[in-house]
Amino acid sequence: MSEVVKLERHDVIAIVTVNSPPVNALSAAVRGGIFECMKSAIADSEVKAIVLTCAGRTFIAGADITEFGKPPKPPGLAEVLDLMESSPKPIIAAIHGTALGGGLEVALACHYRVAVKEARLGLPEVKLGLLPGAGGTQRLPRAVGPELAVKMIVSGDPISAAEALKNGLIEEIVEGPASGGEAFALKVLAEKRPLRKLRDDDSKLAAAKADISIFTNAVAALTKKARGLEAPFAAADAVRAAIELPFDEGLKKEREGFLKLVASDQSKAQRYAFFSEREAAKIAGVPDGTKPRPVERVAIIGAGTMGGGIAMSFANAGIPVTLIETGEEQLKRGMGVMQKNYEATAARGGIPADAPAKRMGLIDGKVGLEHVKDADLVIEAVFETMAVKKEVFEALDKHAKPGAVLASNTSYLNIDEIAKVTKRPQDILGMHFFSPANVMKLCEIVRADKTAPDALTTAVSIARKIAKVPAVVGVCDGFVGNRMLAQRGKQSEKLLFEGALPQQVDAVVTKFGMPMGPFAMSDLAGLDIGWRSRKDRGIKSEIADALCEAGRFGQKTGKGYYKYEGGSRAPLPDPEVEKLIDETLQRMGRKKRVVSDDEILERMMYPMINEGARILEEGIAARPSDIDVIWLYGYGWPIYRGGPMFYADQVGLKHIADRLSYYAKETNDPSLEPAPLLKRLAAEGKTFASLAQQSKAA
Repeated sequence: MSEVVKLERHDVIAIVTVNSPPVNALSAAVRGGIFECMKSAIADSEVKAIVLTCAGRTFIAGADITEFGKPPKPPGLAEVLDLMESSPKPIIAAIHGTALGGGLEVALACHYRVAVKEARLGLPEVKLGLLPGAGGTQRLPRAVGPELAVKMIVSGDPISAAEALKNGLIEEIVEGPASGGEAFALKVLAEKRPLRKLRDDDSKLAAAKADISIFTNAVAALTKKARGLEAPFAAADAVRAAIELPFDEGLKKEREGFLKLVASDQSKAQRYAFFSEREAAKIAGVPDGTKPRPVERVAIIGAGTMGGGIAMSFANAGIPVTLIETGEEQLKRGMGVMQKNYEATAARGGIPADAPAKRMGLIDGKVGLEHVKDADLVIEAVFETMAVKKEVFEALDKHAKPGAVLASNTSYLNIDEIAKVTKRPQDILGMHFFSPANVMKLCEIVRADKTAPDALTTAVSIARKIAKVPAVVGVCDGFVGNRMLAQRGKQSEKLLFEGALPQQVDAVVTKFGMPMGPFAMSDLAGLDIGWRSRKDRGIKSEIADALCEAGRFGQKTGKGYYKYEGGSRAPLPDPEVEKLIDETLQRMGRKKRVVSDDEILERMMYPMINEGARILEEGIAARPSDIDVIWLYGYGWPIYRGGPMFYADQVGLKHIADRLSYYAKETNDPSLEPAPLLKRLAAEGKTFASLAQQSKAA
């Protein structure tokens, strides 16, 4: 028998237990073990019923995705499920933890399912650009009906055991999986229950068979936000096959859909993103076994938009927060905004009705920096100027307890400079949250020159605890994300001076899959911020300055690069802006030309990739995949394109280097010349991914 799957007999009940930590994934060894144990149990005349369960913290939590793209090892999952479903003896899946993906498909091939009350069940394959490939799209609609099935499959979100019970996915909620499964198996035998093979039970499909609009309306609502993604639509088609085709034909359709997706660029990008997120939590250059410092209480300095959002992130994770302001009025305002945010989320069903009170109960508002004294982690979220930050950190040095990690939520400033004003530079680092901080998943963790390894580990660990995706970066202006974004901003501005219009540039960027174009984003942020900053530094930007001089500050004034009517946030092209651009160019003696969409796309993306190459060369990011994680979770880069560095590898580095050289000459902009690393990789026919492979080999 297999080492990872064992078979025991308790009188007439066979217990098949999968034990393949950490998540009992369906590797070839696990599939083979289940197959052999099931065969033995079915052949044993003493055995009357079989319970399939798992050791450790979870039921089977999915396929082993490291096997994707490699030659398949027998037995295939379909072969294992056929054996189980056709068993003449009842098979009961006893679920705890999560039954996800292939794990739920295994449970669906059993005749009955029971679960502990904390269990969650789902088919999240769509999040990897796939659809369930072992009967999930055919059996789940037969278990719960096509409406809930398509919701679970197209969203990829799991359901609770209580919801699974209500909808017929499980038969009972039990106390312990193995003991509960065994007790249920004895009940099945005592009551002589017939075997329920989902493949033969079309009863829950009847309504949709009679009126397909029940199904198509559900799909239309679910796919509204799936812009650019292939998998949600392919998954919905496979579920439709369960309604319209016999079971075996539906399985064939599902398999065709799965094989097409698994070979697609989108799924490769989404699987890459999945692994990159996990890789980002590994900190380069920190000794193995470095433990995080304990964090029982957090203090946040500043109750504005960022500070409030960060405080909410900790309260959401059940971590007590002291929120500190300089005055009662600012504190009251900040606490009120958080209360309203929570109440609005509860009103639309995003959190339970009692959650606002519970979460606000974890946030203790105080006036005065001396109240940081009990915090294990202090995050400063005050105004983004070096003088103010230094003043705060000088005070923190006096009031924070020894060993507390002191973090600045800065998006640009030099953490080494901030650390110098304290006597504890080893405790200082950056934690750059993205706005709104209670929603956005990314946290850039900035490692300063003297940051201690355990302080860094603490920041990464706590970021994950509050459901953020941490990425460790080095000190430089704008770190990784904003430094790259600045290159795009520079080019978008230049394109206006050459003849492109804001709406043309933004349309190209959103068609690529970004949530907003650079000009709509500027309107949202407020054009006056950049205008004042330019004035302070004696810098001009003729078109942007002319807009501001005309009182067009963006959404807040109803006019910026676009116009916004009746309080709407929808950007509408404005002929006045076109006129203003024309007049500015005439005044400057500039000639307009026709700028193609292809050129816009290249000039929006390639300079950012070039800056990414410089960032890697300087060691500001440890891996190309860390840069991609930052763009996926902080800037809305489309997940089906994997991130800027992954995208660059797909396009080809030689092509990108050649085009950058061309634009550097055509626009007389030496900053567009390919970075040395990009040049070298392009000349050697290599990829950014090859750098990660080299570092692993080393």
